[in-house]
Amino acid sequence: MAGGGLAVASAGGEQFEAKITPIVVISCIMAATGGLMFGYDVGVSGGVTQMPDFLKKFFPVVYRKSNEAGANSNYCKYDSQGLQLFTSSLYLAGLIATFFASYTTRKLGRKLTMLIAGFFFIAGVVLNTAAQDLAMLIIGRILLGCGVGFANQAVPLFLSEIAPTRIRGALNILFQLNVTIGILFADLVNYRTAKISAGWGWRLSLGLAGIPAGLLTVGAIFVVDTPNSLIERGRIEEGKAVLRKIRGTDNIEPEFQELLEASRIAKEVKHPFRNLLKRKNRPQLVIAVAMQVFQQFTGINAIMFYAPVLFDTVGFGSDASLYSAVIIGAVNVLSTLVSIYTVDKMGRRVLLLEAGVQMFLSQVVISIILGLKVKDHSEDLSHGFSIFVVIMVCTFISSFAWSWGPLGWLIPSETFPLETRSAGQSVTVCTNFLFTFVIGQAFLSMLCHFKYGIFLFFSGWVLIMSIFTLFLIPETKNVPIEEMTERVWKQHWYWKRYIDDDGKDAEAAVSNKVGHANGNGFDPALQL
Repeated sequence: MAGGGLAVASAGGEQFEAKITPIVVISCIMAATGGLMFGYDVGVSGGVTQMPDFLKKFFPVVYRKSNEAGANSNYCKYDSQGLQLFTSSLYLAGLIATFFASYTTRKLGRKLTMLIAGFFFIAGVVLNTAAQDLAMLIIGRILLGCGVGFANQAVPLFLSEIAPTRIRGALNILFQLNVTIGILFADLVNYRTAKISAGWGWRLSLGLAGIPAGLLTVGAIFVVDTPNSLIERGRIEEGKAVLRKIRGTDNIEPEFQELLEASRIAKEVKHPFRNLLKRKNRPQLVIAVAMQVFQQFTGINAIMFYAPVLFDTVGFGSDASLYSAVIIGAVNVLSTLVSIYTVDKMGRRVLLLEAGVQMFLSQVVISIILGLKVKDHSEDLSHGFSIFVVIMVCTFISSFAWSWGPLGWLIPSETFPLETRSAGQSVTVCTNFLFTFVIGQAFLSMLCHFKYGIFLFFSGWVLIMSIFTLFLIPETKNVPIEEMTERVWKQHWYWKRYIDDDGKDAEAAVSNKVGHANGNGFDPALQL
């Protein structure tokens, strides 16, 4: 039985009839479990890297440094390129995998790409759980990274294309919600497994990643592929049948015709990556790349990767560090729910700008407290100040979770036209993984050298990205994906020059061809 009906506006004022059907909701939930796996991988790495038995087996030097009181700076005791490689290798692998995922997403469909991701996840979990040496551990993380690359390429596209326009933002953020649930799940698991005295708690933490990996694999078997993908691959009637099924109505002809037209235009593009560099696609490309860079330079992954390590650094102790990480994970989930509720009501820009102010202030406050209270070889962080640091970190996390976290994926996935959508998503994911790798590989070393100033470094980037948002990121709320050019880019004060100029150039080219065909070389555009 379908839920409430939605009327989706087209460019010409015509309404696309669409209901919130059970198949859409179930498909989106199952597809978004890719985010659950991604989030678990992010959360679990920070927890196990603080477990003594894990460090003793794979990183004995770090284990000795972290247990020699006063021998190392509070900010430097976890500084290790090998330890950082364990965390960041996942994202380097994801960066490479996304190029292959772009091909499979376009040629084989969103559904099959998600299934491939599930198989990579399962293989990676098995290797990590059974790891006997560092090489085996890193190979397992690389396989997980391949899964993340395929999942992050396919899932946001799947969610954007299958959802009715008016709830596209909320359903797309299911991916990010599952990321936050995965992080919370990992924090809770780490908190319990760290207490296992037999020394195998870290194996259980890594092995339980098999749960979200299995959910994604099973889900990918049963979901339907999107009408956009089916039509793009020439399966017209099947695409029409799926569109009728997911919209819960027989009145799908207007939307179906728009998808056919978008597919026709897409087929004319022989080199999508080359086409992505054309002037008319510059607004989408610049915003997609900038949002991924900015998302990582908020400092979010540094905090989420290493939350237990960070809290231990400022003197919380092992148990208290993991407990604080669980609190952060819970705040992350609840705040993402806020985004789901507000993104299609308040819009994208309001959330991004409000969060910029909140993230900037919280990071400045954290930096001041650590600068005054936590020295290289001593810390004077009282119980009250410790709690205040956790509150400020939660303030930062909450603002990120309803803004740059989900919207960093949502906005790029809904702004590219069909002919460059797969290539655009590939560039988006690749950029994200590149800078996630850079931050993951560098954070502990940056913490060692910058000390409390690391938060001032990230707050400076938050200020820059907020200014960028104010002037250059348009509002895409309630705009059908295939109508972004007409209703968003051509209306924007700055980006319209790229769309309009491209159109004039195209018109001039056509006129020249007509003139040369008539034998006189006359260009009507010159007469203007």
